[in-house]
Amino acid sequence: MTDQTAYRSEVVGSLLRPAYLANARKQYESGQLGAVELKKIEDRAVDEAITLQEAAGCDVVTDGEMRRYAFYGHFTDAFDGYDRYGGIRIPFRNEQGEQLAHPLPVLVDRLKWRRSMCAEEWVYLRARASHPIKMTMVDATLGAGYYDPVKSKSAYANFDEYMAELIDFCRREIDELVRLGCTYIQIDAPHYMVQLDPQWREEARQRGEDPDKTLARYIDIDNAIIDGHPGVIFAMHFCRGNNQSMFAGTGNYELVSQIFTRSHFQRFLLEYDDERSGGFEPLRHVPDDRFVVLGLVSSKKPQLESPKELKQRIKEATRYIPLERLALSPQCGFASTQAGNRLTIEEERHKLELVTQVAREIWGA
Repeated sequence: MTDQTAYRSEVVGSLLRPAYLANARKQYESGQLGAVELKKIEDRAVDEAITLQEAAGCDVVTDGEMRRYAFYGHFTDAFDGYDRYGGIRIPFRNEQGEQLAHPLPVLVDRLKWRRSMCAEEWVYLRARASHPIKMTMVDATLGAGYYDPVKSKSAYANFDEYMAELIDFCRREIDELVRLGCTYIQIDAPHYMVQLDPQWREEARQRGEDPDKTLARYIDIDNAIIDGHPGVIFAMHFCRGNNQSMFAGTGNYELVSQIFTRSHFQRFLLEYDDERSGGFEPLRHVPDDRFVVLGLVSSKKPQLESPKELKQRIKEATRYIPLERLALSPQCGFASTQAGNRLTIEEERHKLELVTQVAREIWGA
């Protein structure tokens, strides 16, 4: 397996979409631009994303998720059976009281495989990048949230039948990535937020669910998907929601600490950019052979964090986990949806340079 100590600075996944790409996607969706032309424009955006990360000095780079309309776009676009915007609306908010509601996909027909979720992204990135690379995928448990008891009933007899097929599809995708030479796969898992946020937990209980039992079941699903791939680093990014500089959830990792002890991920990318995340105490549960990437740099705000304060926070974390098992990143992607967070690409660049600067000063080149 690749030595994880070589990866001390990285992005979480998405980067801000350039205006020309956003315009091209609108033209494509309205029929004014063809698929060939769109691919050329996507290629240009990916090339620029790679250059941005490598110039900033990131140890691990992604393609910026430039080919996706949202961080889960590769998932819903790979199958027939989902209505992109017909599901429940997730509320997002910020500290200033602003709010928005983001519509999720919903399952309306039996899934039919259309194309690989990530093969195109991976093969192009592999050919272009000179730094180590990783592929991001959504967690199968996110797809669980796309099942509606009414709208999805005609597609699958029950939820379990749907999830069984979804697990098979996700494992098939990982098998293909590994065949294509991928050795670092990050699973984005915002659906775990439901088990962490006090308000979401209470709403789940009111529906007759036990959040802790659901959490245990989701961990078993993840293990079933990633097990049996020696030589591959599997990372989980634990997200509390990220949309146009707003968040969806809050809560301390202590409530979901069994993810650290029961899941088989080797690397955990954790949001620690503000008080919503709680303290570092839950890191004491992380097994001795696992890594934690501290998401201390906000991808939501343009203001640069102080290198001194970042170093102090990393030092605080070492009270619960050794420095040699830590790394640094932004807390989340910069554009989980194609609208992106409220930063400029130049401000995004400064954030990435800050991450790599602090990582080098702490862990060396």
